[in-house]
Amino acid sequence: MSSQDTNQLSAPAPTSSAERVPAHESRRLHLMIAVVLLAFMLVAPMFLYPVFLMKVLCFALFASAFNLLLGFGGLLSFGHAAYFGSAAYVSAHAAKVWGLTPELAILCGVLTSLFLGLIFGSLAIRRQGIYFAMVTLAFAQMIFFFSLQAPFTGGEDGIQAVPRGMLFGLLDIRPDRVLYYVVLAITAGGMLLIYRIINSPFGQVLKSIRENEARAVSLGYRVNHYKLATFVMSAGLAGLAGGTKALVFQLASLTDVHWTMSGEVVLMTLIGGVGTIFGPALGAAVIVTLQNYLATFGAWVTIIQGITFVVTVLLFREGIIGVLSKILKRPL
Repeated sequence: MSSQDTNQLSAPAPTSSAERVPAHESRRLHLMIAVVLLAFMLVAPMFLYPVFLMKVLCFALFASAFNLLLGFGGLLSFGHAAYFGSAAYVSAHAAKVWGLTPELAILCGVLTSLFLGLIFGSLAIRRQGIYFAMVTLAFAQMIFFFSLQAPFTGGEDGIQAVPRGMLFGLLDIRPDRVLYYVVLAITAGGMLLIYRIINSPFGQVLKSIRENEARAVSLGYRVNHYKLATFVMSAGLAGLAGGTKALVFQLASLTDVHWTMSGEVVLMTLIGGVGTIFGPALGAAVIVTLQNYLATFGAWVTIIQGITFVVTVLLFREGIIGVLSKILKRPL
């Protein structure tokens, strides 16, 4: 394969004015937005409830991990709750029963989600389109029923009273304010990793496969290897979000592995903007805020979420960030 073919594949023709912005200008803009967001999040606990903010951060990372698979890999999964929830269960069990420190407990959860992502992904990528989505949903339901029946998961009660403990044996993360900054560091690190993956040669080839898979195959790329690698990385990052969430709420429950969790992360990504850098995080913030501040409405929260989704699809076909990118003519 010639270098010219590789360059042509890894740099597909732009489809919008936002994509024609020079790469260095795009990186500068992303850096400025990231710095502003980080500065805001550093002072946010002074006027917002830290547990609420930690929930937003966990789901922002979860949605960004899912967006890596859907937005840049072109693979729609209806079963990402399997990796989020399994990591939450394993992390909670490791911290409570095995007595591991928080970082090791989260690491156990991430390794579990990576393993599941490798097994499920190697089977799912053999199908495309709706068949791929249905296979991932079937695997997620297997994890749900396993979590319901397995003796160590606590059944319908889940794993409760998960200890937060001492991070690296040095930092006491039991206070919400201290744990918040740990969660902020984990989320920032996870999103930075996603950004690096997207803008690496691997990410450029991945986006080209999404745009024209047949061409990638004709040029000699092992498409399924790229898809599987993306699937595993997405599952691992989703597991990082799930394990962190288990420590934040000191709980792992069936909600974490239920199919509705998979639906919520799809909703977050679509509302924020598929294939954008900051869209999934914004979508997560919108959905979590609705759930938190409209909790008194009970079941009506689901209806309000549905209305929000319909309005977003009608008015912001490319998501909130996607529309802003078109207006500003800058990729966000």
